[in-house]
Amino acid sequence: MQKVNRLKPFFENIAFEREDNHMIVNFGPQHPSSHGQLRLILELDGEKVSKATPDIGYLHRGMEKMAENMIYNEFLPTTDRMDYIAASSNNYGFALAVEKLIGLEVPRRAKVIRMLLLELNRITSHLFWLATHALDVGAMTIFLYTFREREYALDLIEDYCGARLTHSSVRIGGVPLDLPKGWLESLNRYINCLPYDIADYEALLDENRIWKMRLEGVGVVTPEQAQSWGCSGPMLRGSGIAWDIRKEEPYELYDEVEFDVPVSTTCDSYGRYKLHMEEMKQSIRILKQLIPMYEGTAPEIMAHAPSYISAPKEQIMTQNYALMQHFVLVTQGMRPPVGEVYVATESPKGELGFYINSQGDPYPYRLKLRTPSFFHTAFLQELLVGEYLADVVAIIGNANIVFGEIDR
Repeated sequence: MQKVNRLKPFFENIAFEREDNHMIVNFGPQHPSSHGQLRLILELDGEKVSKATPDIGYLHRGMEKMAENMIYNEFLPTTDRMDYIAASSNNYGFALAVEKLIGLEVPRRAKVIRMLLLELNRITSHLFWLATHALDVGAMTIFLYTFREREYALDLIEDYCGARLTHSSVRIGGVPLDLPKGWLESLNRYINCLPYDIADYEALLDENRIWKMRLEGVGVVTPEQAQSWGCSGPMLRGSGIAWDIRKEEPYELYDEVEFDVPVSTTCDSYGRYKLHMEEMKQSIRILKQLIPMYEGTAPEIMAHAPSYISAPKEQIMTQNYALMQHFVLVTQGMRPPVGEVYVATESPKGELGFYINSQGDPYPYRLKLRTPSFFHTAFLQELLVGEYLADVVAIIGNANIVFGEIDR
């Protein structure tokens, strides 16, 4: 009697399904090049991506809900943990939103100090981006050079507020400290040397054939795609759209300083690399204008608004009313008027917006964050399709996403 192989039809079906080169792989969430806890479900047709599904949530901390259960001043240090590569930009965005809500005008010296910190933060963020992006595509030397210059910038920030990563360097109503003695001289030395360092980076990378092969024509974002997916910052300007909130909707003293908005018309990863280089040069240009602006300002660094802002420390230590007012604000919190506000600022990665709904309580009734990395990660599901698997790492690094902004 002839034996029948009952598994033959099963194996035949498997072999038929495997005749094509279709494969599903998990990229992350522990992959070192996913820049955080990002899991990408990639469907591959040979070496090319046919479908990409970003899966987020591995780092979720409920930050917006935390804000609704904290008094306004209490939440400010938590914002450091969003874009932890440029913490001061988060501090500032939240403080500015609360100031708009309560109708507070910040002293001019505080505005200058804030802008100094914001532009220094932009430089450190871009240096960190270049270092990790280059490392992703195999360039080790540039990583060491950029981290050297980043450390010098972090030294300046540490000299001001005592912290290097999570700064808490801004307060609602102003800044906590005036600039220490000799700080502007140190800053001036740094920004006079940095253009030569940027020139070294460009000499290493601009015409490097491996660098150009990995970035040119890779991760192309058309202007229509950039606008449709809500891209902002370098991802938007890298598609030829000259939109910078510092120019279009100026805050602080940005309407008093001269700077250009660099754009790239190649729309690819290489164009966005050149864009970051130009943005650092513009930040240096802004910082050079701010140094003389600081000298001509009055010494006040905090707004005078007893209902919302504590008095200076000297008054708290010497005046009974100021001490009582400070005690109430610290223990119970300020009570902004009923209303809502949305304030957008230009963080190093794009549009960082804070929406606050106040019902007159010491806590926000609703707080919503608009972070650039969230939109850029969502865009990966379209951007990665048609790209090679080897280029996925380069595109993610080029998009400059930070997961503290996404899983919030």
